[in-house]
Amino acid sequence: MNYILFDGAVRNALLPLTYTKPVADLRIGILTIREKWEKYLETTTTTVTEEYLEEKFPMVEMENNIMLNASFLPTPTLVYLVKDLKENQAIFKNDEVVAFYSKESQEEIDFSTYQQIEFEEDLIQIKNTWNLFSYNEKAIQLDFDLLIKDRKSQLIPENIQTINPNNIFIEEGTTINFSVLNASEGPIYIGKNATIMEGSLIRGPFALCDNSTVKMGAKIYGATTIGPFCKVGGEISNSILTGYSNKGHDGFLGNSVLGEWCNIGADSNNSNLKNNYAQVRLWSYETENFAKTGLQFCGLIMGDHSKCAINTMFNTGTVVGVSANIYGSNFPRNFIPSFSWGGATGFTTYQLNKATETAKLVFERRNLEFDEKEQKILRHIFEITEKYRNY
Repeated sequence: MNYILFDGAVRNALLPLTYTKPVADLRIGILTIREKWEKYLETTTTTVTEEYLEEKFPMVEMENNIMLNASFLPTPTLVYLVKDLKENQAIFKNDEVVAFYSKESQEEIDFSTYQQIEFEEDLIQIKNTWNLFSYNEKAIQLDFDLLIKDRKSQLIPENIQTINPNNIFIEEGTTINFSVLNASEGPIYIGKNATIMEGSLIRGPFALCDNSTVKMGAKIYGATTIGPFCKVGGEISNSILTGYSNKGHDGFLGNSVLGEWCNIGADSNNSNLKNNYAQVRLWSYETENFAKTGLQFCGLIMGDHSKCAINTMFNTGTVVGVSANIYGSNFPRNFIPSFSWGGATGFTTYQLNKATETAKLVFERRNLEFDEKEQKILRHIFEITEKYRNY
């Protein structure tokens, strides 16, 4: 069977993270949503997404297909039902389609002609950016159970202090020295070729993905995910670094999500709690206004390619778009549009040629090419976000 993940109605609510990728490629737990589905289904998937992303994330349609709403995280029961779907059948959860059978010959999908199967068990659905860190604890546990099933962890080094070591799984090729791993409140997963330097204090739920590094003396609280090829240090709590991003120095990051290719300068901090303890509002691209999160703790949402200088301060509930460059003293505004250059004293436009030049250098450091596909995506985002740069 051919499986296709689609963005669905939530995509705009997940901006700026989905400016550069489909919903399926967001990371929550240990794996991206796509990786979860592919692990369960034991096959590859493709994507229905925005036209400007299609060259990088193409869709492959066959005669018979099952369409999957990428905002829903898979569970064993859901996957069983998905695999069992027949022609003109669809799975729904609370009036929202989760998966449906389609044929290439169908020009339109009319669910009134489908047998609608109501999914009874609980499902995690990502409807807003803050759902990513809010649901990360449950997602880490689900991925942990999926990844370690019928497998044996590498041995925990003798110089490591642990609490509840049976809840710790270490992949091959890791380096871990003189640190504390506390898995009493959630699992700890250490990916392939990952490094935990001396003096690190880590509490689960925690995931350190392949080829990433926790630097000396780091203090990390759950539920936190460090995606692949990241470097982190300082203090981190309930946050997700999607991949290829660095927060390598002292400073605090809490209740936050960083996209890919981000860099947080030394001694930078974000606030995750308002002084009056009020619920946090966060910029919504969907409504082009500030939305109620219902959360008392909410920090920083940062799109791909964005960076901040040393000693940057982010206010509670700050949203930073794609390829912004932030510096200077005092708090900048709590919505920083894509391709912004500046700080609390004001912003100008970070010109596309300069942003592209930096992106090429960043990719080169990881032995990757910022190719024409990537450049087209960045160019399109620069154009469609111009309306927000009314400094």
